[in-house]
Amino acid sequence: MGYYTPLSGRPRSSSSTSARGQRSASAPSPAAQEKAAEAQRLLDALQAITDLPRREFPAAEPGVPPPLPEVDARAILRRHAQQARAGVSVFDRAARRTARVGARAGAETEVRSLEETLAQRQLEWQREIEGEWRGLRANEPRIVLSRLASAFEDNQAAAAAVGVLHEEVSLIAVVPGVEVVPERKPTTTAKGNLSLKKLTKRETADVYKLVVCGHVLATLKECFATAPGISSARIVAVRAAGHGDDGRRRPEAVMAARVSRSALAGVRWQSVDAAQILSDAASELVATQRGVSKELQPLDVTQQPDLGTLLDAVDFDEMTGQG
Repeated sequence: MGYYTPLSGRPRSSSSTSARGQRSASAPSPAAQEKAAEAQRLLDALQAITDLPRREFPAAEPGVPPPLPEVDARAILRRHAQQARAGVSVFDRAARRTARVGARAGAETEVRSLEETLAQRQLEWQREIEGEWRGLRANEPRIVLSRLASAFEDNQAAAAAVGVLHEEVSLIAVVPGVEVVPERKPTTTAKGNLSLKKLTKRETADVYKLVVCGHVLATLKECFATAPGISSARIVAVRAAGHGDDGRRRPEAVMAARVSRSALAGVRWQSVDAAQILSDAASELVATQRGVSKELQPLDVTQQPDLGTLLDAVDFDEMTGQG
């Protein structure tokens, strides 16, 4: 979607000078062009927030071992032949014939041995892969946590799996602060002119909820795609809350939820916003809102002792790559 500034110009003249003047008058001014570009930037930023939970993740599948490397039988035969002919007179045909036969037999033996070794190695890889897959489906904590760590490591926003109990995993999702919300939004006046309207406190709070819920849902979707044996997840959204006495950044929780895999099945991701989806899908949802604007506030960890213990164990700088 683009934005434009209504164009206006003088009545068309029959002279070329008048036409050039009209084209000049019709061209958007630098200020109008800059305003339109800013409107597009704001629109893109708001759309990116809306799209946070819409990303799809490929479901995990059993791995396959790498293909067997091809044994270079010709090179092996050439080497054996060279070794067999060494020291044999070029005039001794019988000896050279015997050398060729021996070289061929030696090369065939080596090729067979190499192929058997490679086949055995591939079989071991296959067994290892199958064992890893069984462990993933059986929710072996070591395997699940390792797979999720690999899945989360390239995320734009940091996330981590911190525990597995039966079919449930505990997750942490790092979310940005409210400053990520644009201060303005593009709109039009009653006359159809482009306007960059400042967001109200309530609008800012609502958009920030989409940010938090979007990151939570994206993390949940990636978790369920990566770990097929996991049926539910407890997730805490945390953000930076200043620095502690040791100079390291401290996290604060702004939302906690429990969501089952089945609750996200059939969600209309393209037509429902993240806040509504999470509200509908979560069997437990903890968030504190304040005032008329309903701004998200840090959760009171004194009322959530398990949450406080979790936050104490989080190395926020390490999670966000700043440790």
